[in-house]
Amino acid sequence: MLAANNYPFLDVMWTMLVFFIWIAWFMLLFRIIGDIFRRKDIGGGAKTLWLIFVLCLPFLGVFVYLIGQNDGMNQRQLEQVQAQRAQMDDYVRSVAPAGGAATEIEKAKVLLDKGTINQSEFDAIKSSALA
Repeated sequence: MLAANNYPFLDVMWTMLVFFIWIAWFMLLFRIIGDIFRRKDIGGGAKTLWLIFVLCLPFLGVFVYLIGQNDGMNQRQLEQVQAQRAQMDDYVRSVAPAGGAATEIEKAKVLLDKGTINQSEFDAIKSSALA
């Protein structure tokens, strides 16, 4: 049975460090595999060869990919972030009300000037737009 007195503090710290590096390694491996699939500049055969290289010789494959494709990885990540930002901006523009309170007050003022609404209705529209 494993007891606390048989597992000293430095062994606990070493185990935590090894576990952290193991998790970081898998995060890096999955990021590289994702980047290989995301690439549009190479075909399916080259992607397959990169995957075989990264999976069969993991340390060598990952380090060679990081050294050789670092700029491309950064560029693809930047393009993806910019595309996501543009998509989010388009979505926000599509669901946001056009003009806001100032536009509503301006339209109500035009209606007031034409005589379509009276002053009390204009004041009600203005207060609801500013609320």
